[in-house]
Amino acid sequence: MSSTTHTPSEGLPPPSTHVGAWAWLKSRLFSSPLNILITVLLAWFLLMSVPALVEWAFIKANFNATNAQECRASGGACWAFIIEKHRLILFGTYPFDEQWRPLIATFILVAVIVCSGIRRFWNWKLAVIWTVGLTAVALLMWGGVFGLTYVENARWGGLPLTLILSTFGIAFAFPIGVLLALGRRSKMPAIKALCVVYIELIRGVPLISLLFMSSVMLPLFLPEGFSIDKLLRAQIAIIMFAAAYIAETVRGGLQAIPKGQYEGADSLGLNYWQQMRKIILPQALKIVIPPLVSIFIALFKDTSLVVIIGIFDLTLAAKAALSDAAWRGFGVEAYLFISLIYFVFCFSMSKYSQALEKRLATDHAR
Repeated sequence: MSSTTHTPSEGLPPPSTHVGAWAWLKSRLFSSPLNILITVLLAWFLLMSVPALVEWAFIKANFNATNAQECRASGGACWAFIIEKHRLILFGTYPFDEQWRPLIATFILVAVIVCSGIRRFWNWKLAVIWTVGLTAVALLMWGGVFGLTYVENARWGGLPLTLILSTFGIAFAFPIGVLLALGRRSKMPAIKALCVVYIELIRGVPLISLLFMSSVMLPLFLPEGFSIDKLLRAQIAIIMFAAAYIAETVRGGLQAIPKGQYEGADSLGLNYWQQMRKIILPQALKIVIPPLVSIFIALFKDTSLVVIIGIFDLTLAAKAALSDAAWRGFGVEAYLFISLIYFVFCFSMSKYSQALEKRLATDHAR
């Protein structure tokens, strides 16, 4: 009986209809009648809107007008208004000759936040960076030392104020929220009840209500002759509001940890706080990175609500710029400008969270 050796032939290439640009378009844009309809409608919308937007924002835009009449005559966007009023929008009513101070303070805050996202600084150095950075920001913004003119915080505004409110809000709300989440899962009835009442009460009211309460009602409960600055009251309200939402998010992460992790920690002889710090919390926080970043982004945008209690954030600064009789009628340009600022910071936080998820991913690929 003779034996024959079978040599396998080379694999055939995939059909041309399953590869290439046309296959990609067909599978993603024209795979069904509904997708075809949606694709056609979106293409029509883009063809109708994008050329007009480009013409308004760039081709017919005016960058060097000296008054509103010249801008309106061009028929496009009046970016000259932003060039004229950018310092008011960015720094509010801070003294004009001293606006280099909030500019440097803004760069310091951004640098501190960036360092916080770099893993090699996740040690004692980060505490030093934050201490030095925030001290420098306070000295620059307030002044009164080293020959700097004193500027009360009632005159702070614009981007530095927005960054201060959001940075301090996140920095203080996060540890408070983690403690509230642990307290809500505590086996001590009194601690658990207090945490539940706080979380549900704060989450049951809008941030506007808390800001009104902090601005109007809180001074009524303080001893006579004792007062808290309006900016500090708003900061406290933002911290309280964000902490409640962070607590529920972290609690969800704690509940997702398998029971075996707790049992393994017990078998190692670790006490409660050692278990939380070394085993449970790192896993829980890794799970809830996306919703936590969503809370941080929402908090950054919600700082614009302080305008209702008269704090000069970016939104109120833009409104003040529009009140100039010589430059009225350019609200679209003003709000597009501050929207771009919000987008840059929020998009950066979103991309960082995605990178952090990939860096900390330890699950097996499926």
